Amino acid sequence: MHLLSWIVLFTALGGMLSALAASLFLAVSDQVRTRVLPHLVSFATGALLSAALLGLLPHAIQSAGISRTHEIGLTLLAGLLLFFVLEKMVLWRHCHEDVCEVHLNPEPHAHSHAPIHAHALHVHAGHNHHHAHKHERGRDHASAMLILIGDGFHNVLDGVLIAAAFMTDVHLGVVTAIAVCAHEIPQEVGDLAILLNGGMGRLKALTLNLLTSITSVLGGVAAYFAMAQVQGVLPYVIAIAASSFLYIAVADLIPGLHRKVDPGSGAWQLGFIVLGVAVISISHSLAH
Repeated sequence: MHLLSWIVLFTALGGMLSALAASLFLAVSDQVRTRVLPHLVSFATGALLSAALLGLLPHAIQSAGISRTHEIGLTLLAGLLLFFVLEKMVLWRHCHEDVCEVHLNPEPHAHSHAPIHAHALHVHAGHNHHHAHKHERGRDHASAMLILIGDGFHNVLDGVLIAAAFMTDVHLGVVTAIAVCAHEIPQEVGDLAILLNGGMGRLKALTLNLLTSITSVLGGVAAYFAMAQVQGVLPYVIAIAASSFLYIAVADLIPGLHRKVDPGSGAWQLGFIVLGVAVISISHSLAH
C-alpha cells in the first residue's frame, strides 16, 4: 500500500472511530458514563506515555542520529513549552477531567457559572430573569463554537503528527494513530456534551463533531506533501509529536486523575494506565 494511503486511512479511521465511540457514550446513562470515563482517561494516559517514550522518542533519536540527541532533547523541550503557550491561548483546549460537569452531565447550564444563574432565579424576576437566561444561552453557544474551532485545529495537528510517524516508519504510524484515538475518545465525549449544551440537536452535534474529527485527514495529507520535500525535519517533527503526547498526559490527564485520592480509585487508575502502556508496547513489538 502506498504511504499516502496509509496516512489517509489511519487519520480518517482515527477521527471517525473516536467520534463514533463518543456518540455511543452519550447514548448510555449518566451513571454508566460516570463510571467508565475515568477508566478511559487512565488508559489514554498510559497509551500516550508509552507511545511518546517507547515509540516516538526512540525513533526520533534513531532517525536523527546519536550525534543529534541533544537537538532532539531541545526540540522536545520546545514542544512542551509550545503546547503550554497554546493551551494558555485556548487553542489547545482539552477537558478530560472525569469530574468535569460538562462531560458527565450534558444538561443546559452545567457550566461553573450555574450558581450565579441560580441566584438570579431566586432574587430577580420578569425582565431580569429573561436577560440572565438569554446571557447564559449566549455563553453556551459561544462555548460550542469555540469547541468546534479548537477541536478542528487540534485534529489537523494530530493528522500532521500521524503523517510524520508514518513517514518515519509504518509501524510507528500505526502505534501513533492508536494512541491518538485513545486520547481522543474522552475529549470527543466532552465536546459532544458542550455542543448539546450550546443548544444544538443531537444529529447536528454528532455531524459537526464527526466533520471536525476527520479534519485530521487534511493535516495528514498536507504534512505528507510538505515533509516529503524536507525529509531532514522528520525526526524533529516526531520529537514534537512526543512532546504533544507527554504534555497531554502529564499536564492534562494526570491532574484530573489526582482528584480522586482514595486507594481503590488509585489502584484502578494505575491498572488502566499499565494496560494502556501494555497495549501500545505490545502493538509496537508485534508490528516489528
